[in-house]
Amino acid sequence: MERPGAVTFNGNSVTLIGPELRVGQPAPDFVVLTKDLREFTLKDTKPGVRVFSAVPSIDTPVCDTETRRFNKEAGSLDGVTVYTVSMDLPFAQARWCAAAGIDRVVMLSDYRDAAFGMNYGTLIKELRLECRAVFVVDSGGMLTYVEYVPEITNHPNYDAVLRAIRSLS
Repeated sequence: MERPGAVTFNGNSVTLIGPELRVGQPAPDFVVLTKDLREFTLKDTKPGVRVFSAVPSIDTPVCDTETRRFNKEAGSLDGVTVYTVSMDLPFAQARWCAAAGIDRVVMLSDYRDAAFGMNYGTLIKELRLECRAVFVVDSGGMLTYVEYVPEITNHPNYDAVLRAIRSLS
């Protein structure tokens, strides 16, 4: 499924591949890779509330700031695990996390199969990157917050994400 013009990148429309997810739907499964190249699926996530932050590349300013912000917030969110998903290679993710002191966000790489991107509707056809999006999944596996950031170079609505998380705690 292609969604032309679903979001923009630097003001230019891009096509997203995959469904547009909505609150109330079950969180789709996926297969991504961890920093040590192990396959990781939705079933491998920790129990409780899960936040999936899809970003184009961890080595860009907005993605860097977003991941640092969620890492900081994760320290005060009991029973919540934050996952950042990008097309970056696991080695690059691990290097960036070590340099940035990221210790509360779990980095996941979608580079091999783009399964997260296709199942969550975040894969940018023209660039083979993830668009910027945030999904909050409750302990029962249901989507309780969905945000596809309209302009990929902008930040997500952090306050709305945090309200959605706290409403589940």
